Amino acid sequence: MKAPRFKGWFAKLPSLNHPQRRQVLDALHPAAGLDQVVALISEARAPGRCCPRCGNERCYRHGFANDLQRYRCCACGRTFNDLTGTPLARLRLKAKWLAYSQVLLDSLPVRKAADRVGVHRNTAFRWRHRFLHWVKLDRPGALSGIVEADETFLLESQKGSRTLDRPPRHRGGHAAKRGISSELDCILIARDREGRTVDAVTGRGALTAAQLERDLLPNLNRQALLVSDGHPAYRAFARKHRIAHEAVNLRARVRVRRLGSLAIHVQNVNAYHQRFKAWLHGFRGVASRYLPNYLGWRWALDGERVTSPEQLLRSAISVINR
Repeated sequence: MKAPRFKGWFAKLPSLNHPQRRQVLDALHPAAGLDQVVALISEARAPGRCCPRCGNERCYRHGFANDLQRYRCCACGRTFNDLTGTPLARLRLKAKWLAYSQVLLDSLPVRKAADRVGVHRNTAFRWRHRFLHWVKLDRPGALSGIVEADETFLLESQKGSRTLDRPPRHRGGHAAKRGISSELDCILIARDREGRTVDAVTGRGALTAAQLERDLLPNLNRQALLVSDGHPAYRAFARKHRIAHEAVNLRARVRVRRLGSLAIHVQNVNAYHQRFKAWLHGFRGVASRYLPNYLGWRWALDGERVTSPEQLLRSAISVINR
């Protein structure tokens, strides 16, 4: 709308009655939410804005597209915006992103999230895993001090898959084999006494020393004291890499033992297992392929990595897919 026409429209606002004012405010509310999201995107990307193709920082404005400022790279000539190369690229309905970020903080299931935000349930599910992409990458540099490590198991799930490699189970069902088997997903979680956490879905079945070497070793300070239960994989892993290791014999009902002034136990990590499974129960089962996202989501909430919708959205925007 051009300026003279806008001035004429704006001058007539005082003559509106109460229902008409409410109608105008309701129409402007989504636009206000969109402006807030666009400003937050620009603020988050401005310090490190560069071409996602060549990494050049020299660019100039090149019009608007999809409510965002578009830029053209001075080196390669490619056009881009502040969401190009991020997990949120090409998602629509930006005005509802902050409301959906609050839904993630409230840990709502897909259908309840869709009803609150006003989107289709398929959109709510797709947004969930786009918004949570950053949590898989945001992890502490290394665990140090006393590091508790233990594994927990969940029944393998192919929820949402159109083709199954096994007979279907009724409402989740139960494992056909007793004990730890290839029907269970093994989840390794390691925490130090400062609350820093590393987690990984190591595979199906019992934990092995090779899996510990792949998933735990890169995130473990070599001077740390590794505390675990009596599983032989931890002992073999610690011996091979010369890491101090203490085991707690849980089968003998030994929960805590003393090592000088240190309390040796795995109660912190076991409590984390319990919190994670209790929280996961609210989603009525999740597919195995999405478990890393849910582990990161629980870790972000448990460690208070995000406490506001703006902070969560800013974290999601900060990730660049190279």
